[in-house]
Amino acid sequence: MFKELNPLLHSELRLAVMSLLLSVEEADFVYIRQQTGATAGNLSVQIDKLSKAGYVEVIKTFKGKMPCTVCKITPCGVDAFEEYVEALKTYIKM
Repeated sequence: MFKELNPLLHSELRLAVMSLLLSVEEADFVYIRQQTGATAGNLSVQIDKLSKAGYVEVIKTFKGKMPCTVCKITPCGVDAFEEYVEALKTYIKM
């Protein structure tokens, strides 16, 4: 039987952000934007959705006088991603 896919993670950009954050300790907004090819506005909205779900921690700081947004995946986010991957495997029959 097919398992339900997490609709929050089923978005291409949110899935890309989560995949990226799994492979690093933390990443700043500019790096994530460069890696995903997303616009700043769209990326901001998607990170906000992941943050509200508790999947990503957003830390806003400054580098000198420039604002800097850093994102980290949370333990809840890691669990959600792993569950998503396991659910996706039910759609792939070998």
